[in-house]
Amino acid sequence: MTPEIRLDNVTIGYEGRRFVYDLALSGGGIVAVAGPSGAGKSTMFHLIAGFVAPDAGSVVLDGSDMIGRSPGERPLTYIFQDHNLFAHLDVATNIALGISPRLKLSPEQSQEISEALTKVGLAGFEKRMPQALSGGERQRVAFARALVRHRPFLLLDEPFASLDEDLRQAMGDLVVDLQRESGMMVLMISHDIREITRIAGRVIEIRDGRIGFSGSRDKWLATRGQRH
Repeated sequence: MTPEIRLDNVTIGYEGRRFVYDLALSGGGIVAVAGPSGAGKSTMFHLIAGFVAPDAGSVVLDGSDMIGRSPGERPLTYIFQDHNLFAHLDVATNIALGISPRLKLSPEQSQEISEALTKVGLAGFEKRMPQALSGGERQRVAFARALVRHRPFLLLDEPFASLDEDLRQAMGDLVVDLQRESGMMVLMISHDIREITRIAGRVIEIRDGRIGFSGSRDKWLATRGQRH
């Protein structure tokens, strides 16, 4: 199935402000979500993921309205800046939680974890603890967990903000590779125009709590040139 997302007049009031989102996206690929700080990028992600409920409107993923469904019931994976790994669990167990919260895995699923680690460049890291990993390695573990979940949507909330430039580029390349392999739709919040230009095919720009632009990367770059 081709990933599809639709936000129909999704409205929420927060700290005296009003956010309204109307959006329709279809197909796999990487979609950058741009806009100034405080414009409403993370708020939109939280609405899609189910961390907050809208005051009105519908969030439709692959044809099903998600309103009333918990984050765990939605067909997506959300990767935060802090990677969301449990410090007391080894790498393999952290990834296994993406498959089964009760950690009841088949031999095939255990093998899939090892294969996912190989794909993200961490072969043999199953028994490592998160505190023994670098920031980039922890990020790779989070991507491995996203792979084994097999969800059609991946939401990345400034995932590379704390990484140096070389590592940012390497992680961006990894996202491109994983997206091409899985066919998922990746939504990625980014403030880095070089990163957006390099890996995103489409861009959503949020301005003052509304979606001010949604289209191809090249058209977005052209609008930036017109505004400057």
